[in-house]
Amino acid sequence: MLTRTTLDLDEIRRRVGATLFERVAGPRGEANRARIHDTPGPRWFAPDRPIRRVHADASMFVGGLRALLLQSLHPLAMAAVAGHSGYRADPWGRLQRTSTFLAMTTFGTAADAQRVVDHVRRVHDSVSGTAPDGREYRASDPRLLDWVHAAEVDSFLRCHQRYGANPLTEDECDGYVADAARVAEALGVPAPPRTRAELAATLARHRPDLRGTPQARDAARFLLLNPPLPLLARPPYAVLASTAVSTLPAWTRLPLRLPYLPATEATAVRLAGHGLVSTLRWVMTPRAAA
Repeated sequence: MLTRTTLDLDEIRRRVGATLFERVAGPRGEANRARIHDTPGPRWFAPDRPIRRVHADASMFVGGLRALLLQSLHPLAMAAVAGHSGYRADPWGRLQRTSTFLAMTTFGTAADAQRVVDHVRRVHDSVSGTAPDGREYRASDPRLLDWVHAAEVDSFLRCHQRYGANPLTEDECDGYVADAARVAEALGVPAPPRTRAELAATLARHRPDLRGTPQARDAARFLLLNPPLPLLARPPYAVLASTAVSTLPAWTRLPLRLPYLPATEATAVRLAGHGLVSTLRWVMTPRAAA
């Protein structure tokens, strides 16, 4: 028998979940979701592939923010983002485009996955400029694509293993990296990593190119301290921000001017992170019919 409390909680779940989904997926979110999941046809990834489990979990909220912070440490990648992505003027639009891309390539038909990849490649081909240090950049540069991909995959996987509902096994972790390589190759990454060991080697190879620039630190302040959110959303976002920062390697903190408190991060922050991700998972998962 349903109680009033149960009905109230279900209504809270529905309303908060709908609001959050609209923020992340955009005004066409429902139509895109129907197209992605209901359109018949072959997919790039079978239902049992690790990439589906990782990208469907609420830990992606933490992983996505970590990825942005980590990616910003490459001066040329950060210059391209600062000059062309509109992350300040339209941060929600950028988030919505990214989430739609991930959903289409992970769960959509092969035809739709290729379509959104082709669109992104055309955008990359049009993005070029000069970084503040005088170096020229191109968004289609295979080395930049390699860095952005590796930082993203590392972030999604690490945050899933820490905060995901069902962490992957050792073999499944390698499977996730291999799955993600399928998308990276389609985007123009020449030889993306296919195992965790290869992923670690890729990140290490890029390490000499990474540094904290004024653009990177400005982006970190915007993402962590000044996001365009209503007052009620700021406390949970503060937990999300501290959780994402706590998953970054220690060597990233000084370049981005971020605190490093290992004891606090291993206890209070991790506990709060688990609570937040569990809540996000709850509100984003519709209640099963009785």
